[in-house]
Amino acid sequence: MGIAPHSGWAAAVVLGTPDANPQVLLRSRIELVEPDVPESKQPYHAVEHLDLERAAECMRRYEAGAARMAHAAIRGMAAQLAARGVTMTTVGVLDAAGRKGGSLASILASHALIHAADGEHFRQALAAGAERSGLAVRRVRARDLPAQAEEGLRRPSAALRDVVSAFARQVGPPWGADQKLAALLAWLLLAQDGNGRRN
Repeated sequence: MGIAPHSGWAAAVVLGTPDANPQVLLRSRIELVEPDVPESKQPYHAVEHLDLERAAECMRRYEAGAARMAHAAIRGMAAQLAARGVTMTTVGVLDAAGRKGGSLASILASHALIHAADGEHFRQALAAGAERSGLAVRRVRARDLPAQAEEGLRRPSAALRDVVSAFARQVGPPWGADQKLAALLAWLLLAQDGNGRRN
């Protein structure tokens, strides 16, 4: 599975190789914001003006909610595939190139870090949800994906783009930039792991 995260949701595409060519086995949208907590779509922005103790308490709640939703979605997709005799083994999450980490106090003191931390919040939730489902997790920086895919799949980037775009014929819309990136990441993981196999 390849996942392209956004604030509050992510595009997920599962590829498999039942024959020599990869096929889209599943495509989904993973929701990561609980309906009764809409402010958690931008969690660090939501706690920016709270005192540190209250901010930390809210962030723990937002993190638990996003991880719970990610786990439920990924587990559900794995179950759908298992019912078709397919074992999902690895989840790839597209990563950002910006700074990560730091204390909550340091993040809230910098608007640039708040933006980066909001994105990392959802990527971390997706990784945690996959790990809790017993799946291996790989994080690949989005800006590095094209070069890694060229090398790992031994095809020029133009040819890769053509194949990934053509997956739309298998599944129909929506098949935008997010789905294409998620599919390319899933394809790279298949090639690296050699695990596109059936039970």
